[in-house]
Amino acid sequence: MKSFFKKIVNFRFSWLILLIFIALPTFWRLLGPGYFPMHDDLQVGRLYQMDLCFRDGQIPCRWVPDMGFGYGYPLFNYYPPLPYYVGEIFHLLGFSYLNSVKILFILGLFFSGFFAYLLGKELWGKYGGMVTAVFYLYAPYHAVDVYVRGALNEFWGLALFPAVFWAVYKLIKEKKKIFIAALAFFLALLLLSHNLMAFFILPFLIAFALFLICYSKNKVLPKAGSYLKQKKKIIWWLFLAGLWGLALAAFFTLPVLFERNFVHVETMFIGYFNYLAHFATVSQLFFSRFWGYGASVWGTDDGLSFAIGQVHWLLAVIVLLVFLWFSLRKKKKEIWLLSLFFVFFLVTAFLAHQRSSFIWSALSILANMQFPWRFVGLSGFFASLMVGSLFLLIKNKKKALLLAGLLIVVVVGFNFSFFRPEKILKIADSEKLFSANGWYKLQTDAIFDYLPIDAPLPPATPAPDQPYFVKSEGGQIKNFQKGTDWQKFEVDLPLESLIQFPLYDFPGWQVLANGQPVEINQQNELGLITIRLKEGYYQIEAKLRDTPVRKVGNYLSLMAWLGMMGFVIKYKHGRADKRTRN
Repeated sequence: MKSFFKKIVNFRFSWLILLIFIALPTFWRLLGPGYFPMHDDLQVGRLYQMDLCFRDGQIPCRWVPDMGFGYGYPLFNYYPPLPYYVGEIFHLLGFSYLNSVKILFILGLFFSGFFAYLLGKELWGKYGGMVTAVFYLYAPYHAVDVYVRGALNEFWGLALFPAVFWAVYKLIKEKKKIFIAALAFFLALLLLSHNLMAFFILPFLIAFALFLICYSKNKVLPKAGSYLKQKKKIIWWLFLAGLWGLALAAFFTLPVLFERNFVHVETMFIGYFNYLAHFATVSQLFFSRFWGYGASVWGTDDGLSFAIGQVHWLLAVIVLLVFLWFSLRKKKKEIWLLSLFFVFFLVTAFLAHQRSSFIWSALSILANMQFPWRFVGLSGFFASLMVGSLFLLIKNKKKALLLAGLLIVVVVGFNFSFFRPEKILKIADSEKLFSANGWYKLQTDAIFDYLPIDAPLPPATPAPDQPYFVKSEGGQIKNFQKGTDWQKFEVDLPLESLIQFPLYDFPGWQVLANGQPVEINQQNELGLITIRLKEGYYQIEAKLRDTPVRKVGNYLSLMAWLGMMGFVIKYKHGRADKRTRN
């Protein structure tokens, strides 16, 4: 029996294999054919638009051609693109659009558990890491994001939270430069997955880092001056990692920050999306086992769950009380870190409740979160970390293994039934995207999002198939061609004419007539690109060019990624040389 436990503990990949096996109930229903309904039912459509960009050479993808009722709009100039870049890889490997999106959700589930294991293992050991991973994986809000809301980007953001905390911990604990790169890398992935979630987790990340810096020991440099010098160096490294992460994601983050006024965003924060309508009650957060696939509404009749997880918060509180009791007897220093996580847990749960409305009113930036109950995802993360800390108190490996198994069985048994779609639709790409209903949804759903500012209202009818004369002047459009961010055609005009493109005007669009720039007029009811030409024959080309902000973002990201590759290669060569010398 002893040898059996020893093999389980020591087998190098057993923890990863075990985690995948335990995670299987969260996604096995996605392994079959078909697709499932969700609130944000544009995931397949967004991936299709990303695929068009790749095939057309528009990298990074900014303008999508078919949304906005066929007039196109700058979706990926503002909407975090990372999951769709990854999804495009799977599609290019031969997977359908539907299956590629399902793979993205499965990857999110796996990443959430894997990164939580890495963090928990560093903080609490292997058993604590595994329990942390499974608890985070089976947090009810994860099931809401996947099977109810279909919030792919937010879900990837939640999956990356543990990775960012892990990188901060490793950088402060081991003081190795490679973890500057690791932190920058994961920060960039988080920004490119869900920039809002990246912003709202920042205060907790800073508090965690400051706690580690203040409480970390320094046995190498015991003198006060050297001690303070090293603390300053770590703070500088953290700051450098943050800047590097921003640079890696600059091709996306700079336009989001500095080109926000180019599109309508006000519709995302008014009416249904006003945060005042979306607080959770105490019962919904802590006690309710209700499960549904409906919408969040004003009041308490919501059609979906906002549960943190009864097992999660109950065990988190029990673990805290156990640590307090042990601390009174043996002065366990880990109580301070556990207390910090408990404060994080309370703060995030409070921000999801209506009693926190005074904070939301005082900090207007919180309105960007839209739904206060989104903080439930963070509450589940911190509760999972607290549960894993229990294994700091258990030194006997056999007892630790048995307790870990018991806790895993409890949380899986209690929550696995949440991880299922409402139903499976027996459809393929052709029906989802190219049927009359599917194509209409692709073109019109979320039509208000990122509508160019010169368009006062979205169109009521689909865009024409090609440019047209505002008033029929006797000319004819010939040889019309278009891609994702360009259109071109020929026209022979008997007299001066106005030509309107089926394109929203947006900073960066340029129209050339016989190679010469033409002035664009967008003063029409839809804000469409319109040009005036004198009589004659013209070769016309419209192309979306990069603005100065986009160019700076592209160059910053290119240099940052090249620097990342060079840094990692140099680090690996340094390790290889060191092993050779030894």
